Amino acid sequence: MERPYILHMFTPGPQMSPFDVNMAADAGYQIVTPYCHVGLDAVTALTQDAIFSRGPKGVARTGLFIGGRDALLAADMLERAKAAMVPPFVVSVFADPSGAYTTAAALVATVEAALQRHHGHGLAGQTVLLLGGTGPVGRVAAVLCAQQGATAVLSSHKGLAMAQAAADETARRFGVALHAASGAGRDELHAALAGADVVLGVAAAGVQVMSADDRAVATRLKVAADVNAVPPAGLAGVGVMDDGKPIEGSGAVGIGALAVGNVKYQVQHRLLVRMRHADKPVTLGFPEAFAAAREYLAEKSA
Repeated sequence: MERPYILHMFTPGPQMSPFDVNMAADAGYQIVTPYCHVGLDAVTALTQDAIFSRGPKGVARTGLFIGGRDALLAADMLERAKAAMVPPFVVSVFADPSGAYTTAAALVATVEAALQRHHGHGLAGQTVLLLGGTGPVGRVAAVLCAQQGATAVLSSHKGLAMAQAAADETARRFGVALHAASGAGRDELHAALAGADVVLGVAAAGVQVMSADDRAVATRLKVAADVNAVPPAGLAGVGVMDDGKPIEGSGAVGIGALAVGNVKYQVQHRLLVRMRHADKPVTLGFPEAFAAAREYLAEKSA
């Protein structure tokens, strides 16, 4: 009898995301087992329990998934799991806390594609303002933008100190340069918007972070992309279904939450399938998610 495909899912939180469990099952994993309240110090023992019990042939049908809500902690857990492997007992590992890695990858890849389609260039040299950017999606999206040569600016409605702390912490962890701006007051928000080529709405669901009046001061704006699918729109004028649609009263185009979400779904599914079918163990984080998002969008436009 062939050994089943098993995915062990670690989360620091009280429960694993049902979305991720569903995605794992749909990708072909036959046994999906969540482990909750998993701290960084528990990762080594859990990983070694998973690898040593199946033998070299069994590990090829074993995977680890790291969830949670903390983008930086998930990266640390991914590294801790990799370090716990003892060849030939090595399994594939995929980190995607709260979908932040795949969502950020989809968001940045769709913006990059829109810039190429409408302006003939990518993110290099562009100023990207991330409104509500101190959360997991915002932080990872900022890193990806910076890695593509953009000036990534995290903004927080709680003020400059909060934004700067998030930018500094994330920049140190991933080795990039990130900037900060305050979104606490109208004048501060407008000052940040005036210098932005791209605006990413990555705030909590149901929170509008850029009104039509706010957008009017963003005279350099080329692309506005929103991950909020809950009314009101995070970015005024950007509909949830928009995919490069011109924004009325602006020279920019909009990308809505469902357009981003479709790419995110495809990316997560592809990475889970890749992990299950891999001849050799793979490690999947947000760089691999970004590459998969680019690949999917290139296929879609071909």
